[in-house]
Amino acid sequence: MLALQIALQVLLAITSLLLTLMILLHKGRGGGLSDMFGGGVTSSMNSSGVAERNLNRITIILGVVWVVVIITLGLFTRFNLVA
Repeated sequence: MLALQIALQVLLAITSLLLTLMILLHKGRGGGLSDMFGGGVTSSMNSSGVAERNLNRITIILGVVWVVVIITLGLFTRFNLVA
């Protein structure tokens, strides 16, 4: 069980970093922090709809994996399956 726990913790770290990166790559919608840091200037540029949809899909998949890993680690801790 220890090897599985370590693997899940590594997966959690990787998905956390990737999820943060994917969220930061999203195009700003305006009126938020993205405008404060210059997002309003680049919002006039047209981005590919396909690229934005793929970015959304990847972000959602990473988010689901992240939640599943956290729930699994929580269950390990709750039922004392941690070595």
